[in-house]
Amino acid sequence: MIGFPSYLLNSLLYAVLAVYFWRAGWHWSAEVGARTTRTRILEQLALAAPLTLHAILLYHTTWHTYGLNFGISDALSAIAWLSLFIYWLAGMRYPMAGMLALALPIAAVCAILPALLPDSRVIPHSDLPLFKIHLSISMLAYALLGIAALHAMLMALVERRLHKKTLPANVHGLPPLLCMERLLFQVITVGFLLLTLTMISGMLFSEELFHQPLEFNHKTVFAILSWGIFAALLGGRRLYGWRGRLAIRWTLTGFVMLLLAYLGSRLVLEIILHRY
Repeated sequence: MIGFPSYLLNSLLYAVLAVYFWRAGWHWSAEVGARTTRTRILEQLALAAPLTLHAILLYHTTWHTYGLNFGISDALSAIAWLSLFIYWLAGMRYPMAGMLALALPIAAVCAILPALLPDSRVIPHSDLPLFKIHLSISMLAYALLGIAALHAMLMALVERRLHKKTLPANVHGLPPLLCMERLLFQVITVGFLLLTLTMISGMLFSEELFHQPLEFNHKTVFAILSWGIFAALLGGRRLYGWRGRLAIRWTLTGFVMLLLAYLGSRLVLEIILHRY
């Protein structure tokens, strides 16, 4: 029987792993450089356990035969799961301890939110195949651009330390800054493509259901602003070689707009105005 103890266990497992990866990736720098393949495999297996439990809990909470139950707490939990899953996949090839040290505490909080803030309402029209496709693409886009935001914050930290010439031992487990920047733009590119597909599928769904492709509200405005910011960032990178702090600022601004587009509107409607 799935209940609050399962969500609490999932959150605690993430928290324990957050402490481990924080120390392994940030404080035990000498050991990070000497981590064996066996150690990395064990870390991957350890992370797979709470990821699997989290996936089961998400399925139990959100997916029903009569539609989707997807409130703000479920959305945050799903984004956290997708972000960690992508890091888990990347960890098979790259040293990701530093990134996991940032992502796992967030996941520990988000994983327990559906139990603390349950939402039993089913999303209207969520039994339609087109809507399910739209939702799946949008969650992937949110997860990837969320990873880009975390990545940008970590880059900002490393760059600040480099400029002060006080590079601490806690960043030696990370890839070089140029490699991190290249990875950042790879993630943003894929996330931007998925965000574009999200907007297109959303317009198709709106056209099919409401006979109008766009409804100009705050959600639409913030989504378009986010899309425009990421489009300008990728264009500036290609045409003018944008990088460094400029790229970090644009990345974080674009993600804030994206959060306001969905999570901000859901927060206002569900928690403040009690409209569903």
